[in-house]
Amino acid sequence: DGLIVRSQTKVDAPVIEKGSRLRVVGRAGAGVDNIDVEAATRRGVIVMNTPGGNTIAATEHSISMMLALTRNIPQADQSMKAGHWDRELFVGSELHAKVLGIIGFGKIGSEVAKRCRSFGMRILAFDPAQPQEHIRRHDAEPADLHELLAASDYITIHAPLIEETRGLLNRESFSRCKPGVRIINCARGGIVNEHDLLEAIESGRVAGAALDVYEHEPPGNSALVSHPRVVATPHLGASTTEAQERVAVQIARQVTGALRGVSVAGSVNADMVRIAMNKDLQPYLKLGEVIGKFISQTKFGALTAITVTQIRGEPGEVLTALGSAVIKGLYADVLAEPVNYLNAHLVAHERGLKLQIRQEIGNEDAVRALEVEYVTEKETRTIGGTVLGTSDLRLVRIDDYHFEIKPEGHLLMYTNPDRPGMLAKVSRILAEANVNIAGASLGRHKKGEKALTIISIDDPIDSQTLTRIASTEGVQDLRIVNL
Repeated sequence: DGLIVRSQTKVDAPVIEKGSRLRVVGRAGAGVDNIDVEAATRRGVIVMNTPGGNTIAATEHSISMMLALTRNIPQADQSMKAGHWDRELFVGSELHAKVLGIIGFGKIGSEVAKRCRSFGMRILAFDPAQPQEHIRRHDAEPADLHELLAASDYITIHAPLIEETRGLLNRESFSRCKPGVRIINCARGGIVNEHDLLEAIESGRVAGAALDVYEHEPPGNSALVSHPRVVATPHLGASTTEAQERVAVQIARQVTGALRGVSVAGSVNADMVRIAMNKDLQPYLKLGEVIGKFISQTKFGALTAITVTQIRGEPGEVLTALGSAVIKGLYADVLAEPVNYLNAHLVAHERGLKLQIRQEIGNEDAVRALEVEYVTEKETRTIGGTVLGTSDLRLVRIDDYHFEIKPEGHLLMYTNPDRPGMLAKVSRILAEANVNIAGASLGRHKKGEKALTIISIDDPIDSQTLTRIASTEGVQDLRIVNL
């Protein structure tokens, strides 16, 4: 049901496919590049991380690497251990009055900025995902990437490895840098092109680098790692006793919270699940699921399009969640794979279902309601429902027929001529089969025209009884729903 990993365990698509009961994968740490998030989302599996648990550890390691790089501490230490006293070989540089460029200004980047300000450094920050006010609030100056490269004496990376950041620092980037720049990467391997970095160090464009992460881990004794102007550590950014304990406890709490259905804190892919946990919204999501299930069992033909309309209610992401609820109801009982709020829209897309979600604002006296129109190659129909009070669900409309019935248990739905005795005929057949009627509702356009009848029964009926009802004079379009 749940899987907790650190950075070295690969949770790829085959692993996720094998996890038939898997509901959540928790990463004890910040990065999730060892987890196939797309495959997990496709299977409806929540992926979580603990981005704040190792903030201080990663921050302090980045500062340590910067100091070690600028003062040649590892090289001097090796020289001393070899019995040498080569002071002139290890003359360093000061951080004071230098310009530090920070790529990625989230929690770790801003904490690095705070500490480097105490060294008397000027801080430039590039992060398209952060408001400029956030950057200024942490005593840094917003800059675009070109400005940062050209002005920085030191560049430290604190961004995730995503498509936009892969190879962000490369031959072209280094050509734009101030000569003698020093590069620190304690974020993710792959953000820096290692071949281009080695080339820039050897040309003198880059004075040195401090690396804790690599394109391939472990990197082996590569020319970059063994270069005398490179400080290398084996992915130690989060490796403090305090941080390891902190993220372990944090991810355990997060995963158990998800499995209990009370929280998806720390999730990287479960916004819809988080919205679905809103207690005020849950009755309407349940209504959406019920309508989806109703359509799944009563439609004729393969679905091609569906329109979900909310009458009065909350805009934005709540509407998307209502769409997810309907899709979950449509497919959850007919597909072997899991269908939930996390992957519902993807499931619909893969099946070629054209989905539209919209909102209509009625007058203040309008009932908060949900309507779903579906289209198959054989029919187009509309199902409407509402919530009475806080949790009492009702189906109130099918096409232009208006009625009211609880969407639960076993329902018989059929059309018939609007004339006396029609309900009695069907009721008599049910009574002879010892099937009790729990409720009934009828809708019609005008007196004497076609009517729609829905009967709620306590128990499912056998095929023989169903055949008798279907062959009853006047009964048409009989459909069975089990909710």
